[in-house]
Amino acid sequence: MLLGGLSAEREVSLSSGRECARALREAGYEVVEVDAGRDLAHRLAEIRPDVCFNALHGRWGEDGCVQGMLEWLGIPYTHSGVLASALAIDKARAKQAFAAAGIPVPHSLLAHRDEIEARHIMPPPYVVKPNDEGSSVGIHIVHEGSAPPVLGPDMPQTLMVEQYVPGRELTVSVLGDRATCVTEIHTEGWYDYHAKYAPGGSRHTCPARIPDEIAEAARDYALRAHMALGCRGLSRSDFRWDDSRGVDGLYILEINTQPGMTPTSLSPEQAAVEGMSFADLCAWLVEDASCGR
Repeated sequence: MLLGGLSAEREVSLSSGRECARALREAGYEVVEVDAGRDLAHRLAEIRPDVCFNALHGRWGEDGCVQGMLEWLGIPYTHSGVLASALAIDKARAKQAFAAAGIPVPHSLLAHRDEIEARHIMPPPYVVKPNDEGSSVGIHIVHEGSAPPVLGPDMPQTLMVEQYVPGRELTVSVLGDRATCVTEIHTEGWYDYHAKYAPGGSRHTCPARIPDEIAEAARDYALRAHMALGCRGLSRSDFRWDDSRGVDGLYILEINTQPGMTPTSLSPEQAAVEGMSFADLCAWLVEDASCGR
């Protein structure tokens, strides 16, 4: 079980990994938990696991780096392979692939942080976010009438500036070759890091109470996004839906190749609605593991 790691999402990964390890032990698997540091290759060469359950999030663990190392070591691992992982964490390239597959995406561009702080890159409202982070790390929403954002010192030099899509937050997981039900996420404000992971930070309606055509479109887009990047195992696609525009108001924001597996996470909840317990989901991921795409 790979957990922890070096990214800004370390704490989420620790929580995900511990929950998955507990579930797999209950399902009868022998589990060794490995906090993934810079000596990971050496530690795995000593342990020689049959399968690596990759519960890492963010850079290094979710961007193709660890996946490439595991392939070099010849160890099967869960979730997506090198190329799909690298594409998914690069929001700009992922959106290009989605658009090519006919999936609606919000207008966006990449810009230097100095330019973003100096003037409005596009008419507000818009969103500024790192191009290669997850869990809503570093997101700024610029509202109409606001000044250009003042970005924190930890933000990267190049960021994505994206058209803000008003409306409702929807998400769909894909398990192998089938999409799950749609979840609607309810928060008091933006679906930020706190809302995602703090108990009570958000509420989920699963299945979402939305028109059938919107649910079918979201499920179709999620499956097409999964296939467009060449994802494997479990992924989760996030959407915004402007319900004043019907299906024309549905946009994909991003795809997560290693969705959170914490007590407040969405994919386990969706799998449960589909009749799959948390332990069954973790076991399915282990049995689906591969050493390659």
